[in-house]
Amino acid sequence: METNGCLLEAKKISKSFPGVKALDEVDFSLQCGSVHALIGENGAGKSTLMKCLFGIYREDSGQFLINGASVSFQTPKQAIQSGISMVHQELNQVSTLRVMDNIWLGRFPKKYIAIDEKVMIAKTKEIFDDLEIRVDPEAKIANLSVSECQMVEIAKAASQGAKIIVMDEPTSSLSEKEVDHLFRVIGKLKEKQCGIIYISHKLDEILRIADEVTIMRDGKHIATQPVSALTIDKMITMMVGRQLTQRFPKKTNVVGKPLLEVDHLKLQYEPLVEDVSFSLHAGEILGIAGLEGSKRTEIVEGLFGVRKVSAGKVLLHGRACKNKTPRNSISNGFALLTEERKFNGIFSGLNIENNIIIANLPKYRKVGVLKHKAINKDTSWVVDRLQVKTPSTKTLIRNLSGGNQQKVIFGRWLLTQPQIFLLDEPTRGIDVGAKYEIYQLILELANEGKGVIMISSEMPELLGVADRIMVMSNGRIAGFVDTKKTSQEEILQLAAKFV
Repeated sequence: METNGCLLEAKKISKSFPGVKALDEVDFSLQCGSVHALIGENGAGKSTLMKCLFGIYREDSGQFLINGASVSFQTPKQAIQSGISMVHQELNQVSTLRVMDNIWLGRFPKKYIAIDEKVMIAKTKEIFDDLEIRVDPEAKIANLSVSECQMVEIAKAASQGAKIIVMDEPTSSLSEKEVDHLFRVIGKLKEKQCGIIYISHKLDEILRIADEVTIMRDGKHIATQPVSALTIDKMITMMVGRQLTQRFPKKTNVVGKPLLEVDHLKLQYEPLVEDVSFSLHAGEILGIAGLEGSKRTEIVEGLFGVRKVSAGKVLLHGRACKNKTPRNSISNGFALLTEERKFNGIFSGLNIENNIIIANLPKYRKVGVLKHKAINKDTSWVVDRLQVKTPSTKTLIRNLSGGNQQKVIFGRWLLTQPQIFLLDEPTRGIDVGAKYEIYQLILELANEGKGVIMISSEMPELLGVADRIMVMSNGRIAGFVDTKKTSQEEILQLAAKFV
């Protein structure tokens, strides 16, 4: 790897919050024209380090240097003006505006006092052509795919003249084809001598795209090594501080009698979803695989009453079950863990306690008064049972790591005592250690005789956790496979069957 010298240095960066030392004298460096991966478990300090760099937090001690000159940003605007840009996992875009409006927002090219649309279109197309981005500059953000929205954010960074670009979990919602396109764009940025800080829990991608890797654990710098010296097992060992002998727990669940039967299901506003039929047995983990747009999420939302069912039958224990609303679904013993945790899973402005009890409030009400003793008991049970790392149950949930937020949501549903768990991407954005704990929890639910439907875009995860996999293609079932007898190739072939 040839570079033109050090672009960014972080020297002995420390940052503390009440009761937590988030960063403890962390060192980090980024070379021009390189991709430097930053990895670690949730809560390792990766995001805190980047927020200090970007002016969101102020470091307590230490020093950042760009091209050898000391910098300390008071605001993100100052960081942007100095050539730093961040592409966040949760994209902050104005969905009602056009692509080019989002790119040039706050710095529109003008002709006299009016916005010069011709110049804006021309500049946007020039950046898109340069990075081989195929998006209409005049399209509305609301009409774009997640992949296209990310490309717009990368183009925005390029338009700002950014030389340091931080990408936080950039592939968490992308298909394999879209990941390949993102990596080509990153290659173009490297050619322009940009430095990329790449944060991801997908270690196989790290080996593909990174030049160097820095591992953090518990707010400390553990190691920085060239990617050529690393393997997935080595990275995992350094991340978690111990050797994980297995990526998935040993399966001990016993599949019993049919628990849930879905017969010729059709959704009212999703014309592609029709004639979906399958069964789920007690103690079974049924995986759902498929490419983006295969309508996996729509199916579980239909079963939970989020989307309207226009035809078909749903039987629970052989009896008709009509989940017209999520409230009906909860009463009927269903639980839905949503795909986008931060958008429709957690209540970010509420504390852990409120997030845990919110799906089960009638249990805690007596003559309009909350039973705080019962609330405290159940909340403590969830925190202890799922080993949620938090200073207090009164801590705002948004201050927890992704893995701990996911545990809180699992705990919320455990308290409703469901029979059917609908899990949509249950380990998205979660580190390897927390993933293993989530896998163990899913297996425990199956061992208790619950029925689990698990959607995942990660093939090894489905093969390691599920008993059977239902493969979706363009709103239709392409086939069922036994995880003991199938392969990733067979699943991908089925996933493309009706495309």
